[in-house]
Amino acid sequence: MQTVGKPAGSADPKRHLWVLGLIAPASALLPSQLVLHTGAAVFWWIGPIIVLMVIPLLDWLVGEDGSNPRDEDYELLSNDRYYRWCTYLFLPIQLIGLIIAAYMWSGDELSVLDKLGLAATLGFVSGIGINAAHELGHRVEHMERWLAKIALAQSGYGHFYVEHNRGHHVRVATPDDPASARLGESLWEFLPRSVAGGFRSALALEKERLARKGLPWWTVHNNVLQAWAMTLVLFGALLAAFGLAVLPWLLLQAVIGAALLETVNYVEHYGLLRERRPNGSWARCSPRDSWNSDRLVTNIFLFHLQRHSDHHANPGRRYQTLRSSEEAPQLPAGYASMIVFAAIPPLWRSIMDHRVLAHYDGDITRANIQPRKRTRILASYRATA
Repeated sequence: MQTVGKPAGSADPKRHLWVLGLIAPASALLPSQLVLHTGAAVFWWIGPIIVLMVIPLLDWLVGEDGSNPRDEDYELLSNDRYYRWCTYLFLPIQLIGLIIAAYMWSGDELSVLDKLGLAATLGFVSGIGINAAHELGHRVEHMERWLAKIALAQSGYGHFYVEHNRGHHVRVATPDDPASARLGESLWEFLPRSVAGGFRSALALEKERLARKGLPWWTVHNNVLQAWAMTLVLFGALLAAFGLAVLPWLLLQAVIGAALLETVNYVEHYGLLRERRPNGSWARCSPRDSWNSDRLVTNIFLFHLQRHSDHHANPGRRYQTLRSSEEAPQLPAGYASMIVFAAIPPLWRSIMDHRVLAHYDGDITRANIQPRKRTRILASYRATA
């Protein structure tokens, strides 16, 4: 019998692949070297190229993951610190990439187009950094929670730390959750609703928490202010080192990072609605309330974020222990592909709406429907039936 904390070995056939998840932050280190050695300016855009082109292609070529951890290996995997270091190392690589990018933005060697490409690459790193923060922010260990806030500093999205854990996980797959997309709602309608709703919710939740402790809003114990202060310190240090010229690029990459996160939110719960109990309250979140995909490459790249149903049903589980559930509705492709589809609303609806309908056995009234389109959508499905 293996001892807890001993390397997992065959308990996880993907064990040695998890370090490949560090390719995401490392992509911010690559552009200058790739351009230097090839002369191809397209490599300033390496972040979007990897996420939107290379990973979807590899998902299609490599296919499904197909491996689930065994019950008897759960404690072994949970306590193996190798997996934690795969997320810890994300942060220094992410920070070094940002410093290098700020240095290049501050100079005159790059064209505006090249700087835009570099900002897009850093934005994609920033967005995937929010996923690393998501993993760390769910942990009970004090250090990992602080690392989560540090990982959010680049995107300026520190309130996510509060809203995701205490807001989204409570209200997921209900009309009350700003981060759960509704049937008939396009990505471009969803983004402002989710961004504004998540911001307001984080402030309200933190204000309530502080009030229960008898603390004012302006306190060092305010989690939202702590996270935002880290962004101010980070951006302030970069401005002091490289000048005001880097500010527009810092803001642009932060916006891209936040938009990438919210696009993933859009994909994860589109049209799904939890059942109600007889007393009218929402039933406990089940695997049926999140879209899953078990494509191997994106699983590695996003630390099992695609096993989202198990994450919501068991938010305390570390990424290496998450399982793919047959009960969960399945996406036709990996998350990397689905965010491309989501950007084109007619294509998205042609791919996803009939899957929502099938998930609810043809009863569209069980879905989470966009309120202002509800009458039209119900009439359309009745006519089709």
